[in-house]
Amino acid sequence: MRIILVNKFHYMKGGSETYYLGLAEGLRRLGHEVHFFAMQDSKNLPCEDSDLFVSAKDYNGPTSVTRKLGEARSLVYSKESLKKFELLCERVRPDVVHMNLVHRQITLSILDAPYLMEHRVPVLFTSHDYILVCPNYLMLDGSGAVCEACLGGNFGNCLRRKCVKGSASKSAMAMVEANWYRRHRTYSKIDCIIAPSEFMRDKLIQGGFPERQVVHMQNFAKDEVLERARNTDDQTDWKHPYVLFFGRLSKEKGVDVLVNAFERALPQMPEDMRLVIAGDGPEREALETRSSDRVRFVGFKQGDELEKLVSGATLVCCPSVWRENMPYSIVEALAEGTPVVGSRIGGIPEAVIEDETGWLAEPGDVESLAMAIVKAAKFAQDSAAYHALQQRCCDYVLACCDQSIYMNQLTGLYEELISEKGDARG
Repeated sequence: MRIILVNKFHYMKGGSETYYLGLAEGLRRLGHEVHFFAMQDSKNLPCEDSDLFVSAKDYNGPTSVTRKLGEARSLVYSKESLKKFELLCERVRPDVVHMNLVHRQITLSILDAPYLMEHRVPVLFTSHDYILVCPNYLMLDGSGAVCEACLGGNFGNCLRRKCVKGSASKSAMAMVEANWYRRHRTYSKIDCIIAPSEFMRDKLIQGGFPERQVVHMQNFAKDEVLERARNTDDQTDWKHPYVLFFGRLSKEKGVDVLVNAFERALPQMPEDMRLVIAGDGPEREALETRSSDRVRFVGFKQGDELEKLVSGATLVCCPSVWRENMPYSIVEALAEGTPVVGSRIGGIPEAVIEDETGWLAEPGDVESLAMAIVKAAKFAQDSAAYHALQQRCCDYVLACCDQSIYMNQLTGLYEELISEKGDARG
């Protein structure tokens, strides 16, 4: 098959790109021809299709309401994207198009490419966040509280609550975008939506998507991650134990809650236990200012450095206050045999299973998270029980996150959709 993968970023930026680039690797390994459509960027990986990538756009900077509303049309419908995507389709002649992050930069204008309609090419969309039912994409309101006000389609709530970064202009643009797609029935042009967690699938269906349109397929782990899960050697740093957070240092990740919880837990923790925070983001300066000397910030890490940090940790924390989908950080931690303390929110409890792969705490609750960290630290002092739990963590990844199984399921889905649309055309 010839497949076009669409994602606004064509470099390793976050979990969505881990998935997008992992798809390409897995599909090519099965002998399929893979092409890309993304934004132009100096950080992009080499790509033969880059001559048709769209101009970079950034809607995150400060700006006025007037200017933002003037940009609203290009935010929801990009003629440049449509034109360049049509040229790519004519060049590649795809059998399938698989979209990932496309909103606000690439836009869903590409669904109107004449080639797709003329040749009845199936289109899939992997939903990495809640943008399909929430203009803010996080299901958080302007105060940072979990919110479902727009789930029934009343997107004016986004503006009233200033859900997008507390900004009236940005919230207005997000509202315009959501209303545009609803009014033009844009999402009906997508043949299949992949939800990486059962929780997300349920929310999309509650938001009005037909059950038949949404399938659950949990995120996969690449072969090198699976190989680490097969390695039963304990890499935990017992001489200098630490709790680890790794990821973006932004408000919805709950790192401030973690720092407070760790400080509260210290009197009941081993005296040499530390909290290590690996990552960067808008909250880093404030977090460093308020933290004690038992909290260490090591900056953004990746590759071997990050792998060593994860495998050496006594436990990894995922203290998110938003409804995380199926975080790769959890999968990577479990593959290293490192149990996880996570928030009981979104898709996290589908992977963090109490006393099996880790422990759960109430999102945003300092006391609950402190108690879970203490429980995990005390559990780790029983070496036999801890090693058995480490094995369960690895077993979970091997059973639920196998890349080859995922790719076979995905290509089977591709073939099914191609057949269905071919039958309809005939």
